[in-house]
Amino acid sequence: MTAAVPAPAAPAAGTAPSATHVFRVPRRIVTGRGCTEHVGPLAVEADVHAVLLVTDPNVRATGAADRVRRSLAASGISSLVYDGVTSEPVLEFVDAALAVLRDGRCDGIVAVGGGSAIDTGKAVAALATNGGSLVDYQGVDKFTKPSLPLIAVPTTAGTGSEVTRVTVVTDQQRDVKMMLMAEALLPFAAVDDPLLTVSAPPGPTAAAGVDALTHAIEAYVSRRAQPLTDVLALDAIAAIAGSLPAAWVNGQDLEARDRMMWAQLQAGLAFSNSSVALVHGMARPLGAHFHVPHGLANAMLLPAVMRFSVPGAPARYAAVARALGVASEPGEPDEALAARGAATIESFVRALQIPTLAGFGIAESDFRRVLERMAEDAIASGSPANNPRPATAEQICAVYEEAHAG
Repeated sequence: MTAAVPAPAAPAAGTAPSATHVFRVPRRIVTGRGCTEHVGPLAVEADVHAVLLVTDPNVRATGAADRVRRSLAASGISSLVYDGVTSEPVLEFVDAALAVLRDGRCDGIVAVGGGSAIDTGKAVAALATNGGSLVDYQGVDKFTKPSLPLIAVPTTAGTGSEVTRVTVVTDQQRDVKMMLMAEALLPFAAVDDPLLTVSAPPGPTAAAGVDALTHAIEAYVSRRAQPLTDVLALDAIAAIAGSLPAAWVNGQDLEARDRMMWAQLQAGLAFSNSSVALVHGMARPLGAHFHVPHGLANAMLLPAVMRFSVPGAPARYAAVARALGVASEPGEPDEALAARGAATIESFVRALQIPTLAGFGIAESDFRRVLERMAEDAIASGSPANNPRPATAEQICAVYEEAHAG
């Protein structure tokens, strides 16, 4: 499933070639094997003196957090650790980490881990300077003050959170996954060291990798796509198609880990500056109601959503198919190639042992009980509005049903 990256297709629906676009990135992005050693100097550059390191117990057990702390200490920076991120981010984690930060008088944050640790770190960094409760800032551009400097160090090749201005945190009292987007949430620096990903087991490697693939595909077909995101997204799709199976089979394959870390970074930059779409809108309610990890939810939904969405942008989905390595036949219309691309995605996720919703353990009765609410919540998230094919609540229910059955 490798192929040369095709030239971008025609502009996505709603995108004018002459439109003005904004492309946001962290001040520093450091990549390459062993680049974790740059965390300390980056903290010095950010004028940080005491760091709160936000992580989870599993990542701490791998020694990744200790590597970061050694780099900080070598630069004369003290650090405290909050390792209470034991699931996807919830308000409880944010409040607890914020209390540790304030008690320790920390003036900067380093988040080490997957998307959960990084999203928690983002929320803490913004709340530390803006005050109040995170619930007050749900939505777009609600933070009015810059956050504390945050250095994001991912240990999975999937979320791209280290380069985005988005965080997602669950309010468990309301069963709502809150999406927050603001300039204050963009990290000061991203440090993408593929060596930190080699300890990830096959299951999380697959889910994170398909999460990154989803980011790239949705960024490319989004109604808010732009020229820079097109290039990044297509390159990421091709790289993930060619390297994720190898990283899944053998986590010690450093070449595959290198390519996956770079590809997920590209995908993160792409969707952060265009948008995600229907897959992400539908994934959030699955996390809120059934505690499906975000990356896995995206992976489970991607094939069904692609099949639904192809008619909305056949030329774009045909370009996705070519990036996946699907060879076009002479004279084949875009619609046919795009459909074969969607079928290829189905085969790809099944080969990586991504389950259906039913296979994950979501009982039919529980699924039916919240199906209509999930569709409403998906639309309310705003992401489906960027999808190339608009979806009604009834259509979203049908896609959920298809993803549940597989």
